[in-house]
Amino acid sequence: MDKDMGKSLKHIGVLTSGGDAPGMNAAIRSVVRTCTHHGIEVTGFYEGYQGVIDDNAETLDARAVAHIINRGGTMLRSARCAEFRTREGRQKAYDNLKKRGIEGLVVIGGDGSFTGASLLSDEFDIPVIGIPGTIDNDIYGTDFTIGFDTALNTVVDAVDRIRDTATSHNRLFFIEVMGRDSGFIALNAGIAVGATNILIPEESTELDEVITKLKTGRENGKTSSIVLVAEGEKMGDALFMAEETKKHLPDYDIRVSVLGHMQRGGNPTCADRVLATRLGVAAVEQLMAGHSSVMCGVRNGSVCTVSIHDAISRKPGIDRNLMHIAEIVSL
Repeated sequence: MDKDMGKSLKHIGVLTSGGDAPGMNAAIRSVVRTCTHHGIEVTGFYEGYQGVIDDNAETLDARAVAHIINRGGTMLRSARCAEFRTREGRQKAYDNLKKRGIEGLVVIGGDGSFTGASLLSDEFDIPVIGIPGTIDNDIYGTDFTIGFDTALNTVVDAVDRIRDTATSHNRLFFIEVMGRDSGFIALNAGIAVGATNILIPEESTELDEVITKLKTGRENGKTSSIVLVAEGEKMGDALFMAEETKKHLPDYDIRVSVLGHMQRGGNPTCADRVLATRLGVAAVEQLMAGHSSVMCGVRNGSVCTVSIHDAISRKPGIDRNLMHIAEIVSL
């Protein structure tokens, strides 16, 4: 985009909201440096929407975001904000934005963060652009969200280590991974680690099917197994699944591991750094072009946009072909 196109836009704000995700810092850096390139002032708000309500912010320049592209978490920090869910809270936020002369807002987060952004834009006619930052990869309109690739690699590394123990002791491990009510992490990581079973909310699986597959594996000479369980699995969590399986397979040495919040931390992968950088540039350029209430994402390798309404109201479907592949290779 030509640099002169942004001359009418003088000042934007940026914040991170919801759960942290590796790559958020890279996105902040990209937003700030794109603004610097186009001569636009940028203010960073601390602790999400709470920071906008409290006017907890500072001006950011290129040097303020140096050496953060490789860091996990978010330098702007993040927080849930019950007050922002009220009209009065959003009024406070808008008043602070106006006081600072902010003409547009970039929100980095997930669907809850985008819901807040949409309300703010609708009620006060301030342009907002969303950047999808969540390890769950559960945002419609983009193939990948910032943090997903890093979380996958964290899970794969952890499960590879657990498999060493499983193999050494002929054990069956039920390993629970994050994902809220989606199975993207479990499905992709499950294929990568060679899981015997992958249990996700999007796929109806009965306990009998799990038991049968484990028995078949043992009959075929498998001495250890990994079952990956998404935290939103409808049958129950990993502990429940292990307890129920033990009733049917009492001679199995069964263990449970819940990976938990370690999946959110760590330095972002190259893929997440590049994705975050691309989307940060795109978000600023969307504001410069006069657009609002859209989310920047990537599809088929190209940056795209989708309305924030669609991003929060529609759900991305699980890749059925990956489920088919997982079934074939998990003998």
